[in-house]
Amino acid sequence: MKKSLRILGITLLSFLIYYVLDERYFYHVREWFYGIIPQLSVAHFIAYVLFGIPLFIGTVLITKPEQSIDSLGLKGSLIQGAGFALLFTLPMFIGYGFLFSFTDEISFDGIFIRTIAAGFFEELYFRAFLFGMIYRFTKFGFLPSIIIGALLFGSVHLYQSQDMGTMIGIFMTTFMGAILFAWMYSEWSFNLWIPVFLHLFMNLSWLLFSVSDNAFGNLWGNVFRYSTVAFAITFTVIYKKRQGKELEITGKTLWMKKVSGM
Repeated sequence: MKKSLRILGITLLSFLIYYVLDERYFYHVREWFYGIIPQLSVAHFIAYVLFGIPLFIGTVLITKPEQSIDSLGLKGSLIQGAGFALLFTLPMFIGYGFLFSFTDEISFDGIFIRTIAAGFFEELYFRAFLFGMIYRFTKFGFLPSIIIGALLFGSVHLYQSQDMGTMIGIFMTTFMGAILFAWMYSEWSFNLWIPVFLHLFMNLSWLLFSVSDNAFGNLWGNVFRYSTVAFAITFTVIYKKRQGKELEITGKTLWMKKVSGM
């Protein structure tokens, strides 16, 4: 248990440093780079990488340097991640295509920042590091490992709200999204590209069509979003059973695990 507490401490401290610096200085740093490199998407990418340095250091402290890429789930199949995630999000793309018009204002920077960068870095930092380091390398189970990340993930999207009802809706939507992405990450053998592309394609469908101006959405937006969620979960469970594989998240791994480590 001493090892688990040490890893928990490193993970939380590393993420706290990242989170505080990101909240206070991210946009200042991004604008500074934007003044040097007149490409907003490039400046956004550089800022994301720089603010992730405490997490990269934390990863090296928890695992061996040569295992860092694998411990963050980046050695998984990118093709598998993109292919299955696209399949899962077909209900959103098809449903929104029939019900909503294309968004009038679509730019490369907007797509990159809200889909590619958000999908990759949020999953890398929140799921692979904050959730993954605790769940994979300690004896803490799924729920203790995900709760802090899910609460923070929900809170960082509250800027989209303008009233209390919308605020609660956005928080619950993104909170449950964090749990979904962590579950998918776990069940697909910690292949981070599964939640990365699922997150990316879900954001992209929301961005391409005039569904809603915030993450809470509306009736039909949520009908097809939750159809995608149900499809992804059902497919994953059936796929693993047909492959003869046991589910990662069960009653035995929900709160505490007997064994930790890769």
